[in-house]
Amino acid sequence: MNLRQTRLHILRNAENLAPKAKTGISLHCHTEHSKEMLDFVPVYAEKMPIIAQFWHKEREKYIQKEGRAPDFSNAYWSPPLTATQVFEIEKTQINQAGLDAIVSITDHDSIDGNVKLNADAENPTAPISLEWTVPFEYGYFHVGVHNLPKHGAVELTKTLLDYTFTPELHSNERLREILAMLNELPGVLMILNHPLWDIEMVGKERHEHLLKDFIREHGRWIHAFEVNGFRSWSENKAVIEMAEALGIPMATGGDRHGCRPNTVINLSNGRTFEEFVEEIRVDKRSEVVLMPEYRYPLHSRQMQSFGEILTHYPQFPEGRQRWFDRVFFDTGDGNGVRALSSHGWRLGGPKWLRAAIWTLGFLGSPTMRPVFQLLRKSKDRVPTNVEKAKFEIPELDDLLIGLQSDAVS
Repeated sequence: MNLRQTRLHILRNAENLAPKAKTGISLHCHTEHSKEMLDFVPVYAEKMPIIAQFWHKEREKYIQKEGRAPDFSNAYWSPPLTATQVFEIEKTQINQAGLDAIVSITDHDSIDGNVKLNADAENPTAPISLEWTVPFEYGYFHVGVHNLPKHGAVELTKTLLDYTFTPELHSNERLREILAMLNELPGVLMILNHPLWDIEMVGKERHEHLLKDFIREHGRWIHAFEVNGFRSWSENKAVIEMAEALGIPMATGGDRHGCRPNTVINLSNGRTFEEFVEEIRVDKRSEVVLMPEYRYPLHSRQMQSFGEILTHYPQFPEGRQRWFDRVFFDTGDGNGVRALSSHGWRLGGPKWLRAAIWTLGFLGSPTMRPVFQLLRKSKDRVPTNVEKAKFEIPELDDLLIGLQSDAVS
């Protein structure tokens, strides 16, 4: 069936996209300014064969030494590349497809990368944006907030982050005020990133309940849902179907953290980001492209990205060259969160962590890609064209029982 809000292109090979649009827009990119939380580490360390054995052994040693389990709640890592490097990689891919390029970097709760890109002179192809962590009930969501007005971006970002990091401010009323304020800015685009991803690890059913509540309360301020380059095809397909049922257009978000360009981009006939925003917000239509690389198995691409993140870069400035220069942890020694390299782990941390690093690097090598291809579920195989996608748009009542139709208008 044909989608009403979104026109989808699935590329099998590199293609000149100039006949389809004027501009390519790359959204949702991460740079060295992103703080990527590591609170998931104990969950996954328990599940990975062999690594789990190292994890249990090292965890017990840590408890015996420190009197408590290692605390990953404040631990984080940062991607290897600068904002300039990410911008140029994204721009090059889009230019090679025959299009003018706009790149919206969205680091987690930070606009520092975009501010640097606009430091010497205003760069209209690098809007000031961020991926905003929005606490909600027992979880949280990520909202891509794109194209903050340059002269008010710092103050607006402070307002957003005050809400994120001040529990006393968490309320539907305050969140409505902030979202309404952003919505009043005509050039701002708000995208609900990876809506169906259980990012807070509460379980599929509880996450979907949380998502329904969030859309009921705040869906009217969301301009688009995201097709995410690092989520499975089956998940993205379900998001597209949900958006169609709600009358919301799609926008892409590559969610890149490594060294390769986004596997999904938007197309626009506008020349500026503001014209692209108008297509989404006013016309309620979008045109998105799945690049050829998106068809590769997701787990293979994820592991490849991990390999890039964990690579040694001798050409980088001192303090950013090694992966354990870019991973930060609080050992409880009173010095707070610091790089692993400053904790005296010359080899890069405890044995279980080094084993995990090696395993991720090997799994991400091209040698392992055929294995992931064989293991991939049929529902996650990217269709060769839109006609074979077999979209099934759910009834609104079945999707969000109790949602008023004007809640997302």
